[in-house]
Amino acid sequence: MEIDVRFTSFTAVGDSFTEGMSDDLPDGTYRGWADLLAARLAAHSPGFRYANLAVRGKLIGQIVEEQTEPAAAMGAELVTLVGGLNDVLRPKCDVAEVCARLEEAVIRLAPNCRQLVLMRSPARRGSVMERMRPRMEQLFDFIDELAARNGALVVDLFSSEALGDPRMWADDRLHLNAEGHRRVAEAVWQALGHEAWFDWDAPLPPYLPPGWRARRAADIRFAREHLIPWIGRRLTNRSSGDGRPAKRPELLPYEG
Repeated sequence: MEIDVRFTSFTAVGDSFTEGMSDDLPDGTYRGWADLLAARLAAHSPGFRYANLAVRGKLIGQIVEEQTEPAAAMGAELVTLVGGLNDVLRPKCDVAEVCARLEEAVIRLAPNCRQLVLMRSPARRGSVMERMRPRMEQLFDFIDELAARNGALVVDLFSSEALGDPRMWADDRLHLNAEGHRRVAEAVWQALGHEAWFDWDAPLPPYLPPGWRARRAADIRFAREHLIPWIGRRLTNRSSGDGRPAKRPELLPYEG
């Protein structure tokens, strides 16, 4: 399929992955792959406009209800949609329902943009991912089918060994770090038909695991700072995104 690589506008739809957690900036905000991609696209298109409606913690139903209508109304030439993984990671999840809601989003967005991009999300290699693998693969197989039926591109990040490396992930073990986001931006850039800047899936140097004492200290810190608060939000039906506005709610000229 021939792809026109020139885009004058870009709207990103999704959750924390698209918001940019945990690609930290000095002022305490997040950058992330979507911002990095927007900066590259803007350099090739004067007057380029960018919106990012993503909010951390959102489930696919919330993304459909809160983000897809505004995104469709914006009429951006390029739209990215990534969602459903927050649902799949919960103990009780109806993957068929997640797929149905994702299809709603695609049906709403695809006719209102020139190119819709979907993703097979990256996953940190380890025991948690292996337990969730059947659900994730069910979701990603559906994404492939959905893209084929709606003319969307799929960026396969799940198959990447490099992005699965724990060194690509932040201390919370849920979000990519700055290098991970940099590689995702490059993967999308290439999928859109642009010339490669670098090999986004290049393997990292050989990994020397830390000693037992360092691993236990890291596990304790992870449980205290991230796991226990996450469990608390699940038990009280709260989300880290409650009351939080979209990152960039309007389709405005991009100024890097």
